[in-house]
Amino acid sequence: MTTECTLVVRTYECDHYGHVNNANYLNYLEFARYEYLRSIGFDYPAIIKAGYGLYVARVEIDYKQPAVMDDVLCIRTWPLKKGAVSGLLAQEIRRGDVIIATAKVTWACVDSAGKPARLLPQWDVPGLKPERSPAAS
Repeated sequence: MTTECTLVVRTYECDHYGHVNNANYLNYLEFARYEYLRSIGFDYPAIIKAGYGLYVARVEIDYKQPAVMDDVLCIRTWPLKKGAVSGLLAQEIRRGDVIIATAKVTWACVDSAGKPARLLPQWDVPGLKPERSPAAS
């Protein structure tokens, strides 16, 4: 499953070169991951209320092209891998057909002490796992 969301680059996100500052891409990716979780039926507020969390363990970003003020960006998110306590999501930021950045984000489920924990069944929703292609069956 792949989800898409859009946002518009705001003036304060740009550096003195007129480009989006690289740190702001982390916010864009976070926004898109939350939208992804909502779209697959993952109840993020409930997992927090229960004392668990999904932590970002690693973010790998490749910057391809600069984004500038007023650009409309589309961010795609999809799962690459899912284990018992962690997973890997792919993300892509585009302006039209132009790839602005690509990212791989490793996440892990943790308990209230911050220790790795298995996802409980109510949060282990199918959208966290990559879809199997017909060739993989």
